[in-house]
Amino acid sequence: MTIALTILEVIASIILIVVVLMQTGKEGLSSAVAGNAGSFMNQSKSATKEKKLAKITKWTALVWIILTLVLSLI
Repeated sequence: MTIALTILEVIASIILIVVVLMQTGKEGLSSAVAGNAGSFMNQSKSATKEKKLAKITKWTALVWIILTLVLSLI
């Protein structure tokens, strides 16, 4: 059972790393002043993609935390 949970934790870790790397960085004030805002359609598509990635990140992190706690108690 410990081996199976460890394998699941490694898989969750890899998924978490990949999803975090797929997310774009937050644009700061300098990009807004420079005019890199983009079109409305691009922002809309980007927002839905970012929302999905944020949701996947939250759930994967929750699974990883639970697996870590369970493995520490075993």
